[in-house]
Amino acid sequence: MPLLIDLKPGEKVIINGAVIENAGANTKIRICNDSTLLRHKEIMVEEEAKTPAARVYFCLQNAYIFPAKRAQYMALYSTYLTEFVDACPSAADIADQIRAEAEQGHYYKALKWAGKLLKHEGEIIHAMLKATEAVAAEVEAE
Repeated sequence: MPLLIDLKPGEKVIINGAVIENAGANTKIRICNDSTLLRHKEIMVEEEAKTPAARVYFCLQNAYIFPAKRAQYMALYSTYLTEFVDACPSAADIADQIRAEAEQGHYYKALKWAGKLLKHEGEIIHAMLKATEAVAAEVEAE
């Protein structure tokens, strides 16, 4: 079944490792066969991979897009994910899902779970910031 993608001006899509950017008005692309595909909102550039969960996502993304370098990216992903769970045990269930999908070769599904890991990390960071602000306010009040 074909997949229809609507690209807005300036949006990018990666299809089988090729970055395609819409240089004009809204464009529709129909993908008629199996391919590795990432939409604009799913693409992370290396400069954005600054947090532990983002590094996991970035490695999985590249393992999915670039099969020739998959082993290299999967080794990095495995290290990053293990380190993340060691530091943040509350992410263990998400990490288990990522590992299960990746081990079955379902890299896109693993990438979707890595998106949930990013969300979890954001929630943890937000909670830590709020706690830090509360402590700072208490210290300031003394």
